Amino acid sequence: MFPPRTQDADASIRATDNDAAAARLSAVQKGYFNDPFIKPLVPRAHLQPPRPPLINVGTYVRSSGIDDLVDQWIELSARDGKKCQIVSLGAGSDTRYWRIATGPNASNLGKYIEIDLPEITSKKAMTIKRSKELNAVLGNSVDVTLAQGGAALNAPQYHLLPADLRLPPSETLAPLLTSENNPLLSPSLPTLLLFECVLAYIKPEASSRLLKWFIDHVSNSNTTKIPGILGCVVYEMFGLNDSFGRVMLNNLKSRNVSLPGVEPYKNFESLPNRFLSTGFITAQAVTLRDIRRQYISSDELQRISTLEMLDEVEELELVLQHYAVSWGLFLTDPGASAVWKDWGFKARNNRDQ
Repeated sequence: MFPPRTQDADASIRATDNDAAAARLSAVQKGYFNDPFIKPLVPRAHLQPPRPPLINVGTYVRSSGIDDLVDQWIELSARDGKKCQIVSLGAGSDTRYWRIATGPNASNLGKYIEIDLPEITSKKAMTIKRSKELNAVLGNSVDVTLAQGGAALNAPQYHLLPADLRLPPSETLAPLLTSENNPLLSPSLPTLLLFECVLAYIKPEASSRLLKWFIDHVSNSNTTKIPGILGCVVYEMFGLNDSFGRVMLNNLKSRNVSLPGVEPYKNFESLPNRFLSTGFITAQAVTLRDIRRQYISSDELQRISTLEMLDEVEELELVLQHYAVSWGLFLTDPGASAVWKDWGFKARNNRDQ
């Protein structure tokens, strides 16, 4: 008799990363945006069917909104006379580092750190090492090394690290990021945290603990007399206490996926509380529906409207209304630099001028 198979409770959550990567590949192949680095990170990419137009448009709006805030962060850091560092938590198959490193803001990026479960980082590290497109961006091959049994990958500017974000960051993140011998994270550089569909899977108390840990780390910049600057961007679903939300939760439950992190955010007005309750000084949020309506240029909307026939406009609006990009800012000295007050979405009429 074979011993009974133990069920991997996280397997269903990890599978959502494959879904997101396949959705991004579909949007790229349909022409919504360009990402030459996504294909190596999608399992059996050549066999992936195209996603429906509703999924492609949603992926485009999500990407446009987050890209905008990230690009602004890098540019504001440069205006403030500093390079920035970005920490993507629950990064999965994200390609953002490669897009930044080959884009116009490459010289303003100091470090890029990705953190995820070891099963995901091991898979991504192996994919990177095997992919000419991904590996070439990291620099000289002798400077790109695997560690922790292949679960970590380190390059001069890019670091892929394994950690369970549900555990206390003092036990998981501190040894990875702030060790005395080789600290990867500097408290004196503008630091941007990215959570894309991550905190929904984590209990609220664990999420708060994560954000507070980074605020405490940046606050240590006071010892060097350099103002600490921390930003955070979160992309999540919210308001799932209506009929749409109940259908979504039941569908996810059938896949053995739960969303404990969504419970406190029953409406749009509650979204900034994630930041304000943990010490951030300002916080804002915009639904994907409003990003599409108000913050994407008219020319871009016209362009993507020609890519596919979208019949489910009302359904698209309903879906986009249940997802939001929210962001918070923490400054140890709010009066130290005025450039950071400009961080946020710019209305469409300003973009079209």
